[in-house]
Amino acid sequence: MTLPEAIAHRPDAVSLPLRTLVRLVVLGARVLGTRSPRRIRTVLRLLSRGSRPATYAEAKAARDSVTAVSLRCAGRQGCLPRSLATVLLCRLRGQWPTWCVGVRRLPPFGAHAWLEAEGKPVAEGYPADYFQPFFTVGKPSPPGD
Repeated sequence: MTLPEAIAHRPDAVSLPLRTLVRLVVLGARVLGTRSPRRIRTVLRLLSRGSRPATYAEAKAARDSVTAVSLRCAGRQGCLPRSLATVLLCRLRGQWPTWCVGVRRLPPFGAHAWLEAEGKPVAEGYPADYFQPFFTVGKPSPPGD
């Protein structure tokens, strides 16, 4: 049995230059998402260098652009490419939200990838403690801290 799912997919709501950039970022996220968790963390840790923490509004705007352009990222099963594309888009703007991978705390079991900014999940629609992170890639501390 299939259940209908309404997905907000409006590529025309994003300007053409941004839409092109987001499509390239989504492609990069899809390639990165095929790698091992260790490789993904390593790449993201390297990319996070020299960035500043993203605000909730900045991370949400990037996520909204990604979900408007990519139907795959907008879907319920698109959490990994969506979170990777969003964090990559933020990085292109010099920002870095915290990238998280974990599971739901309550049954049924379900793995999930999401972003956090200002200490809360970005546009997930669940309370902050709904997911249990296994690992995160946040903004690196400056040397000497």
